[in-house]
Amino acid sequence: MSMIIAGTHTGIGKTLCSAIICQALGYDYWKPVQAGDLKNSDSIFVKNHIDNEACFIHPERYKLTLPASPHYAAAMDGIQIKKEDFILPKTTNKIVVETAGGIMSPLADDLLNIDLIAHLNLPVILVSGIYLGSINHTLLTVAAFKQYNIAIAGIVFSGTANNATTNFIEAHTKVPVYFSIPFFKQINQATIAAFAASLILNNN
Repeated sequence: MSMIIAGTHTGIGKTLCSAIICQALGYDYWKPVQAGDLKNSDSIFVKNHIDNEACFIHPERYKLTLPASPHYAAAMDGIQIKKEDFILPKTTNKIVVETAGGIMSPLADDLLNIDLIAHLNLPVILVSGIYLGSINHTLLTVAAFKQYNIAIAGIVFSGTANNATTNFIEAHTKVPVYFSIPFFKQINQATIAAFAASLILNNN
């Protein structure tokens, strides 16, 4: 299935999760909005960290120069981000779409990430870190998706395992765990390829 990779907040591991799925399943990758670090963008990270030739990296719809909330970065660039500007890239392949920041991060004064997710109308894989506060953040995120009638296909946990946290989240959200990403001492093409090869993921 094509999917949207969303996170409980920024810096949670969405890009690493996206790279693993693209490597494992050979899906295309698209980051609609990149804010800052354009020479080391998330698209570049995925391109440099996987070797599955089936994956095509689609260009971003918006490339913003400032590493900040997209609505502010766009304003500083003199750009207004509009929902109708986001159309899924044409491809015969399935696609992984990675959002920028948490689901309530603003893309414009009248457009949140969750609005874009609803607009694109794909099932969501939610990336949740394992840290103090992640239970609260994850349950709030799932509740917001339910309010918007957005389907959550699964949760990906990222970080050092903590069964007390992950079991509670799974029990209270009723969302299946898609897979869990362990803490990697090094993140490179080899470690991603090895981990992706160890996964059994549904390609439907």
